[in-house]
Amino acid sequence: MKSRLFVLLVVLVGFEAYVSGQADFPKAFRECGIKGSTTVYDYKHKKWIYSDSLDAQKASLPASTFKIINLLIALETNVIKDENEVVKWVGKTDTTLYGYRPEIYKDMTVKEAFEVSAGWVFIELAKKIGRKNYEKYLKACRYGNVDLSEKGADFWNFGRFGISPQNQITFLKVVYEEKLPFSKRNYEILKRVMVAEKNNDYTIRAKTGWTRDGGIDSGWWVGYVESRENTYFFATRISKKRSESNPNFGQCRKTITKTILKQIHVI
Repeated sequence: MKSRLFVLLVVLVGFEAYVSGQADFPKAFRECGIKGSTTVYDYKHKKWIYSDSLDAQKASLPASTFKIINLLIALETNVIKDENEVVKWVGKTDTTLYGYRPEIYKDMTVKEAFEVSAGWVFIELAKKIGRKNYEKYLKACRYGNVDLSEKGADFWNFGRFGISPQNQITFLKVVYEEKLPFSKRNYEILKRVMVAEKNNDYTIRAKTGWTRDGGIDSGWWVGYVESRENTYFFATRISKKRSESNPNFGQCRKTITKTILKQIHVI
């Protein structure tokens, strides 16, 4: 009964929803002991699938999921030549920004920085890109609220910049279709770097994100699953108070997403 009422509510507010007969989306969040939502878009059938349609519209800091558009902008503005360009370690460790992760404090390629989510690398790129370029491309891509009032270089981790799960997906969809003001070459680089998992049945291109602004841990996993038959876009966002202990918080971003993707027979 609850599932039927949920579908009816979503349709009434103007969205299409799909719920598998055996799906129990909240279960994935309960098992992780975490609050949040997962939003999925079925590309072939043009259908939205929600665990929480209201949360899907709420904007928050994108954290390291911003590296997706950040990489495209860095390439398009010629701040970097390609994903193999090496960024020199700045020699300053700020654990409040990056956490204590000694393995990321070294010279590394942009590709490696994307894969291990080395925030300092993209902060250095952001200083070279400049706010005017960010404003230009964010508006052109309709990415987030374009609130760049945060004075720090990493406005995607702190401040009032925000994007909703649904906006994450609409952006990824046009990246997939290559309909934004970026070159074919730069799309190809991004899509190579985004590969998180690949097997004979499907490829997952995705990026995690985790920020700690305002006493809240906010975690993301966004991307898309591409198979021979269809492509599904997803955005999972979870949150908790920093004072609350949950050692599985980071892993839960992926666990929840994959559980729901399995429930709706995507993977």
